[in-house]
Amino acid sequence: DSRFEKRTPYGERDDNRPAGRREASGADEGFGQRRQAPAPLVQKAKKLRLRSPSQKIQDKSKRLRETRVDLDEMEPIRLQKALAASGVGSRREMEEWIEAGLVTVNGKVATLGDRVGPRDRVMVKGDQIKLKWADRLPRVIMYHKQEGELVTRDDPQGRVTIFDRLPQAKSSRWVAIGRLDANTSGLLLLTTSGELANRMMHPSFEVEREYAVRVLGEVSTDIMKAMTEGVELEDGPARFERIWHQQDNEESANHWYNVVIKEGRNREVRRMFEAFGLTVSRLIRVRFGKLGLPPRLKRGQFYELNEAEVAAVMKWCDLTMTGRQKRR
Repeated sequence: DSRFEKRTPYGERDDNRPAGRREASGADEGFGQRRQAPAPLVQKAKKLRLRSPSQKIQDKSKRLRETRVDLDEMEPIRLQKALAASGVGSRREMEEWIEAGLVTVNGKVATLGDRVGPRDRVMVKGDQIKLKWADRLPRVIMYHKQEGELVTRDDPQGRVTIFDRLPQAKSSRWVAIGRLDANTSGLLLLTTSGELANRMMHPSFEVEREYAVRVLGEVSTDIMKAMTEGVELEDGPARFERIWHQQDNEESANHWYNVVIKEGRNREVRRMFEAFGLTVSRLIRVRFGKLGLPPRLKRGQFYELNEAEVAAVMKWCDLTMTGRQKRR
């Protein structure tokens, strides 16, 4: 869909700013103890609603929504992966529970390395778990991350995370496809399919990430050439696939550039500019793979792809509708 290839105006402002945190009441309770501060109020992300697609797309989406894969045809998967995908906890936590003997499969204490299928009976801490299986297309959402938000499920400092803002996935959990640091805004993709996320993030797949970068001062042609040839950073060499100057006010002290990389290393874009003594004052991801940041998707909003759009993403990643790699 061409609307996903357009760019958002970089200077756009909107009212969907991070919600402030509520202060503690400070009311004293018995024996001089103070009541704990209530949990912060977080403004939930608003869903972007577009005009209904064509009838052809609606019919295709409906067929895909109703399509299911026969569970008997599904291959067994690792136990900790099945539990995590079913929303019981993180994979690491499930591994710890398995090692502690808290998980059984068909009445036997499970061990790391065990695989389970749809017909297996899994118990965790004495409770039977109804495992969720990828027998249909996954869900995919595009979120316009705001500066100051963290891409994590648990922050010891209690700061706002993207998962505080986004709606919960009823039968599974959202997996972020890549990360953006706290000071970076723009396009963040999330899915209920761990396989899709791994496929898009894996270095061997070389998915392009495009960023709009506001820099203090101008970047010379020689520096841009050097950035595409390669720069040695503390964690190894890095390079931009492409870099170009956006048309902007030549008299301004700040200038906008677009860069394309095929990696997702921590602060890589910022560090590339810093290597040449340049200061990045704003960084926005405007594209991940074939999906661009929709111009109508304001900061703090999300858009959920319809089934036809998700199927196109799965096909582009060479995956079946359930996330398995296609056989050639």
